[in-house]
Amino acid sequence: MVAFSGSGDSKQATNAYKDKSKPAEIRKSNISAAKAVADAIRTSLGPKGMDKMIQSANGEVAITNDGATILKQMNVIHPAAKMLVELSNAQDVEAGDGTTSVVVIAGALLEASEKLLQKGIHPTGISDGFQKAAAKSIEIIKNMATPILLTDRESLVKSASTALNSKVVSQQSSLLAPLAVDAVLKVVDPAKDTNVDLKDIKVIKKLGGTVEDTKLIDGLVFTQKSSNVNGPRKIEKAKIGLIQFCISPPKTDNPIVIALISVSWHSTLKVDFAVDMRSPLFSLV
Repeated sequence: MVAFSGSGDSKQATNAYKDKSKPAEIRKSNISAAKAVADAIRTSLGPKGMDKMIQSANGEVAITNDGATILKQMNVIHPAAKMLVELSNAQDVEAGDGTTSVVVIAGALLEASEKLLQKGIHPTGISDGFQKAAAKSIEIIKNMATPILLTDRESLVKSASTALNSKVVSQQSSLLAPLAVDAVLKVVDPAKDTNVDLKDIKVIKKLGGTVEDTKLIDGLVFTQKSSNVNGPRKIEKAKIGLIQFCISPPKTDNPIVIALISVSWHSTLKVDFAVDMRSPLFSLV
């Protein structure tokens, strides 16, 4: 008969629950990781913020001061730091601006909460205080805000220009802001829509031009080249067919080998079957 004693395991579990320093260390680690992300993009905030040069894994280099773009390029592993990345992405989807500000504010709140934790305040109490402060902040901001209608194009252009003042293309804000506003107004219904799906707007980049060459096309732009050199480059009042299947002939997996014994067979084969002998599907033996 073999008897097992669980006293050792229960003793270790009791010691684990008695270890009060473990939760505090985890909180400190989470706050430090989140603060590191906030400090990384803090210097890119505002009109005088510095641009970041980021090199991706495939060697591409991007220069930007947009918080969401910077955080997307960063390889963040820590779970708490990833939450700030998701926060920036959510801000980008909802408002389209302020991606750096929300991360910097979150880092400042975490720094303040760290000081409160050191004073012995429970994390639940700190969280409840932040929730009440957020509700009061929303109330104050709503009283300060000036409503803007989608039909007021002039106010929308001013808002877009303000958002572009902290970007690399701030000098071209007078050109890009009206284009951005007009592009949004063409894909939304000002009477009922309150948000816009940016996937409805396609941005096509072309090498060799400048920012001043940017144009807004009311319609569709096909980036495919002409089928040949002498093909048409511009067609007016064209009829466009939307085809959901492949119109090219199917390709065989294996090449067809034809053995020709005499020259007369060659002419007969071309006449009867209309086979192009230059096709890569045929080879002569």
